[in-house]
Amino acid sequence: MRPVAVVGTGKTPFGAFPDRDIRSLAVESVAKCLEDSGLTASGVEAFYLGNFAGPSFVGQNHLAPYIAAEAGIREIPCTRIEAACASSGAALFQAWAAVAAGVYDVVLVAGVEKMTSQTTPRVAEILAGAGDMAGEMAAGATFPALFAMIAKRHMHEFGTTHEQLAQVAVKNHHHGAMNPMAHMRKEITLEKALAGKVICDPLTVFDCSLVSDGAACVALAALDRARDFRAKPLRVLGIAQTSGPVALDRKETITSFDAVRRAGEKAYEMAGVTAVDIQFAELHDCFTIAEIIATEDLGFVAKGEGGRYAESGATSLGGERPVNVSGGLKSKGHPVGATGVAQICDLAEQLHGAAGERQIAGAKLGLAQNLGGSGATAVVTILGAE
Repeated sequence: MRPVAVVGTGKTPFGAFPDRDIRSLAVESVAKCLEDSGLTASGVEAFYLGNFAGPSFVGQNHLAPYIAAEAGIREIPCTRIEAACASSGAALFQAWAAVAAGVYDVVLVAGVEKMTSQTTPRVAEILAGAGDMAGEMAAGATFPALFAMIAKRHMHEFGTTHEQLAQVAVKNHHHGAMNPMAHMRKEITLEKALAGKVICDPLTVFDCSLVSDGAACVALAALDRARDFRAKPLRVLGIAQTSGPVALDRKETITSFDAVRRAGEKAYEMAGVTAVDIQFAELHDCFTIAEIIATEDLGFVAKGEGGRYAESGATSLGGERPVNVSGGLKSKGHPVGATGVAQICDLAEQLHGAAGERQIAGAKLGLAQNLGGSGATAVVTILGAE
């Protein structure tokens, strides 16, 4: 397998855009990525699109060529990949594998979702399709209910507190308030987070990610061609995608996601690094408990210490290992099909020193973790500055 680099990124703001359709969002991200990389549409050899539920959210199927053609990309393979909220992370993995194997030299990977065209109850129903429809969802569970059970069990086993969950929300809102591309640029206090409307105990509205529209795109190239496009490409040092059971009752434990742990181990091994070496991370905080568990599964802290780690300030900008300096899914937004690729854009922004007041000093090595469902799919990517 040959080395692969990120040579361009592009993304739209995340938010609620009633005047935008799914195609215009995706095409904007592609155009920005082409401009950033210096690529032309005719120079792209394959196009991969991560999208969870375009047919359900907006009634449009066959999305990859639908979007690619509007962006001027024609006569090449255009493939949509679905893996719940890890759809574009999975698309990234497939694109990386094709370049690493020598099938293509230059590819684009985009992710997009247009969620706000549906009511909140209908959004919850569509998202539930990423769970166990024959069991959990037939019993009336939704993802807030599933992650509430996960949070309750983590509290029972490890003493995690409501305050520690809320600290994750406060921290990510603080970061997101400084991000001009974020959906919700609003600071919140710990008191406000704790007093939020209960969605499913112990999770309040401030523990839950946003329903968002948005798109993101990255350009990948074989490393030996990367400097044709930019002077300082970013090396994909490690990447892994793994899977696990969809339903909670099929898991050995619900306070750890085996798929995340295994993907992290594989990515670390490929990159030749350990968790200690990771300077910053974009983690999949679909719910605040998910960020806490991810810090444990990725080896940043011992099992059960994630809540205390968040409370200590270690994951804040200026802490020992900043997490979700973009604002995360909690504040930046979570257009589910776009999230995985957007995380790569956020890593790239830091590694290029372009994050403004959110810049992490000396950022050279970052990790992104994208989660599908309640841990059934995980993609972990490690990027390094050359």
